[in-house]
Amino acid sequence: MFKRLFALALTFGMAATAPPAFAQTCAERAHVIAKLQKSYSEELAFGGLQKTRGAQSVMEVWTSKETGSYTVLVTQANGISCIVAVGTDFFEAIPKVKVDGTPS
Repeated sequence: MFKRLFALALTFGMAATAPPAFAQTCAERAHVIAKLQKSYSEELAFGGLQKTRGAQSVMEVWTSKETGSYTVLVTQANGISCIVAVGTDFFEAIPKVKVDGTPS
């Protein structure tokens, strides 16, 4: 559980500190989402509200089980989404199940 929370916190932190060079990959949210769905078969996996410097934005991770690709988006209140990270070989972490009983 801690590893999953740490990974999410790291992802949110990376999205919050994305360099300005990523500003070139911004567009209206509807256009970005349509491109992710059509070209990469990506679907929304998870996301959350992010507060940075007095402003609020939404951070989302879109993934494709078919292709293994993923995209991290940050959407501002004005509806503009910026791609802050992309990659391949996405995987889902499976939490360990604690077994009741006495270890042998």
